[in-house]
Order: sequence, then structure tokens, then C-alpha cells
Amino acid sequence: MMKIFNWVTKDTTIDFLKARKFTYALSIIMVVLSVASIAIKGFNYGIDFSGGILIELQSDELINIEALRKQLNKVNLEDVNLQTIGESGKEVMIRAQAKGLNEKEQMAAVNEIKSVLGTEYDYRRVELVGPQVGDELKKDGIIASVIAVVAISLYIWFRFEWQFALGAMIGLIHDIITTVGLLSFFGFDFSLTTVAAILTLAGYSVNDTVVTYDRIRENLRKFKKMPQYELLNKSINDIFSRTILTGITTLLAATALLIWGGDTLRSFSFTIVWGVIVGTYSSIYISGVFLNLFDLRKSADDQVINPFGNVKD
Repeated sequence: MMKIFNWVTKDTTIDFLKARKFTYALSIIMVVLSVASIAIKGFNYGIDFSGGILIELQSDELINIEALRKQLNKVNLEDVNLQTIGESGKEVMIRAQAKGLNEKEQMAAVNEIKSVLGTEYDYRRVELVGPQVGDELKKDGIIASVIAVVAISLYIWFRFEWQFALGAMIGLIHDIITTVGLLSFFGFDFSLTTVAAILTLAGYSVNDTVVTYDRIRENLRKFKKMPQYELLNKSINDIFSRTILTGITTLLAATALLIWGGDTLRSFSFTIVWGVIVGTYSSIYISGVFLNLFDLRKSADDQVINPFGNVKD
């Protein structure tokens, strides 16, 4: 462990740009597969977005799923799904679509479920969401994510040049698409909590990207004769130990949440774990390496004033 720690804290001389063709191909494949999964499988929308009834119940004895399903068939509800929670076999999540039912009718359906199941269960969680509210929340979640990406890109554009903003936007879009693609593929719940996790990973990713961009801009001023290829590699290596150590500490906390956070936080914690990994990857191999496609020194000399009117350093 100490050898690994010493390796990531010492100065590195890794040729990151050498693998750029492979990482470009890898990123394209991940994005294509993610889009395919979204198009084919779609999302396992939670009650927040789909609308309906969610009940978590617990029993002192092992729950027979088939017997429970037969009991619930007596209730007049569509698409009733049962899912065990945890490993004890004593906890079950019930989901039911409640199309066309208002809140009062949904509550009546919940009471009917409780009446059918009897008093042998402890009802730990009951949620009711109407379909209209779910559609509005879904739309608001999409709008929030788009605004976040645009706002972050404008910030990078304001602080750096347009090439940096373009690299940051591509990196962010890559991170978000691959994340929602994995959520779709593994069938994790997609809810408001998941949207919050996606926005969190966007902030984490852009933080790494800004740190990388700051070092690139600093080295552009400091090493005026250094070839751009070498300068980008040096800049990424300069902050590599910081990137790895920050990622590892964040990943440890997120992994603990994924393992012990329970089913309610499963999609949130998974999104954070993957976000740390893909955010670290994209800040180097997308947002950083992408800049080698431009002549950064020429652009800096030509573009004295940026679109927002502030003079460049």
C-alpha cells in the first residue's frame, strides 16, 4: 500500500497523449453503447418520475414472494412489481402503477393493500406520486441537467478560451451519457435522487478539469518554447498525484455508501462511484488531451479579448 501511495505522490512522467487514439475509440464505444442501452432498455423510472405507489414492508419472518404476489392480485392495480430488499429475505418493496388515480384514490389503494396483507408486516415507507407530477419532475430533471452543462461551459469559456470550454463540454456530455447509460443497462432506479447524483458528478468532473486547465494555462506562459505535446503531458503529470489522491479519497467514501447505504441510496451511490472514475478519466483523456487538436499559443495570441469582453492575461 505504501508503495502505491509513494508512486501516486511523486512526480510522474507518463506520456498520457500517447494513448489518445485508444482513449478516443474507448470513449466513442462507451457513448455508443450507452445510447444503445437507453434506446433499447430505457430507464427504470422511480416513483418520482413514473407516478404510482411505492411501499416498503418488513416482516419478522422470511417473506414468500409468490404468496405475497397472490395476495396483491386481489387489489385492483396495474403493473404491481415486487422486489426483495437486502439479503435477509424479510424486506420487500412493492411498486404499483396508479394511472388515472388522484391522491385520494391512491391512498384508498394503499389502505386496500394494507387490508389485504393484514397486520403481520411493518410498513416502513409509503410514497404516492401522481403521473402528472411525475412527468413534470422528469422534465424539470432534464432541464436542470442541460442548464448545468451549459452554465459550466459558459464559465469555462469566460475563464479560459473557447477551446477549453468546448473540451469541458465534451467531457461533461461524455460523463453524463455514459453514466445514464450504465444506469439504464443495470436497471437502477432513475429518480430525483439520481438526478442530484448526476449533477454532483458534473461538478466533480468540471472541478478536475479546471485544475488541469489552470496548470496548462500556467505552463503556456512559463514554457513558451516547449512543444505543445510535451507541455500538455507535463501539465497533466504536474497535477496527476493530486487528481489520483482526491479521486481515491472520494471513491472510498462513495464505495462505503454503495455497500452499506441500502437499496434506497443504491442508484445515488453507484452514480457517484462511477462519476468519480469517469470524471477523473475524462478530465485527462477528453478535456485535457482534446486541447492538442488546437494551436493553443496561436489562439491565445490572436484572441486578446474574449466574447464577454474581459482582456486575457
